[in-house]
Amino acid sequence: MISLLIKNAWLLTMKGKNAGFVENGAVAIDGDQILDVGTTKELESRWNARKTIDATGKAVLPGLIDAHIHTGMGLYRGVAQDMNNWLQKGVGPFFNNITGEEAAAGSMLNILEGIKAGTTTFCDYDYPMTLIVENHHRIGVRARLASTVNELPSDLHRIKVGEVYPLDESSGRNKLKEATRLMDEWHGKGNGRITCILGPQGADMMSRNLLLEMKDMAENYDTKLHMHVAQGDRETGQMMKRFGMRTIEYLDSIGYLDERLMAVHLTDAEENEVKLLAEKGASMIHCPGSIGLIDGIVPPVMAFMDAGGNAAIGSDQAPGNNCSNMFNEMKSAAVFNKIKAADPTVMPAEKVLRMATIEAAKAIGLEKEVGSLEAGKKADLIIINMKEPGLSPVILESVNNIIPNLVYAARGHEVETSIINGDIVMENRQVKTVNEEEVVNQAQSAAEALSGRIKKQQ
Repeated sequence: MISLLIKNAWLLTMKGKNAGFVENGAVAIDGDQILDVGTTKELESRWNARKTIDATGKAVLPGLIDAHIHTGMGLYRGVAQDMNNWLQKGVGPFFNNITGEEAAAGSMLNILEGIKAGTTTFCDYDYPMTLIVENHHRIGVRARLASTVNELPSDLHRIKVGEVYPLDESSGRNKLKEATRLMDEWHGKGNGRITCILGPQGADMMSRNLLLEMKDMAENYDTKLHMHVAQGDRETGQMMKRFGMRTIEYLDSIGYLDERLMAVHLTDAEENEVKLLAEKGASMIHCPGSIGLIDGIVPPVMAFMDAGGNAAIGSDQAPGNNCSNMFNEMKSAAVFNKIKAADPTVMPAEKVLRMATIEAAKAIGLEKEVGSLEAGKKADLIIINMKEPGLSPVILESVNNIIPNLVYAARGHEVETSIINGDIVMENRQVKTVNEEEVVNQAQSAAEALSGRIKKQQ
């Protein structure tokens, strides 16, 4: 007797062409693993289950992977849009005044939002992550966590725009201790749901010695380096003044470009640079909504993939794109790149869906566990109601419109059920592990307290 059988679904396994579509598909789950995937007829003949979900009229696919998110910035939603110098003018006052408890409240709100829009794996990147990891553990998601490490001084906001900012070695040592503590205390917890990677924030924000020390750590822990790379003209200016090289050239010179590197954004990267990154085996994390709103730029993800690179998608942070919704990011990735190329055939829906599932799993180093529906992988999947008006009608003959409609029309609320590590975390739109109303109210109270303190300073 197995734990769960999902049957009569429009299945998207991510294995093979057309996203591995199975018209009348089923998934057998026992414990935290997928045991079998195939047609409903095949699986009903092989398995008896304690619980059965009839997914008639619904799509079943791997849970979405947000490959780069800062959930601790959840309280800042909507405070830094439609402006230049968004970091200093918009985010700065909030970042400099928030308490750890308030950041944790905003983080839980962001995670809740993500679950309700189909995200099951969160590649979260914050400092100190030790305050936020409890949220991921409690709510029951899969998390790939990095605690931010840099050598920036606490009074960075006092440095004039364009000046080379000083580096504070003691600050870097303290943050590295936090990253090590996170790794030692949390890696593998939650029945394997919680795993940790290393997060050097950026090449312009730390010394060569600290960067190389973290690369050695990644090799010793056999894990990834989650790092902002070529974020924009600010970073490029700092790199040229400090090292006389652009970021990617500098990273190559110190041996940083390899399969361990998760290079986030590449906003200011040139075509020859992204080609080099791809050739070296690094992955790219594309955050189209955030970079579009913050910088008005479409990063060179197409050039990176054309060079053979593996790319994933991330939502980044609430003040950057206002949401933690991977359906929003998939649509933005497709539409923005079509406009940039003036070509409607680039970045097709299936490719984008893979960038939020199996390609994302490869980028973050979890492709053996998640990202596709196949026997032996962890049972992370979502069930989507295709009878919602925005996803109807479903057409299978002459053309299959399920994948295009998921990418271009879904808004997230169509996700009915989320299963993570074999546990039903959300069922019939209700998250079972936390009180949703309490999460929203706590975030509201925290935001009011934070904004009140900022107002008094103005």
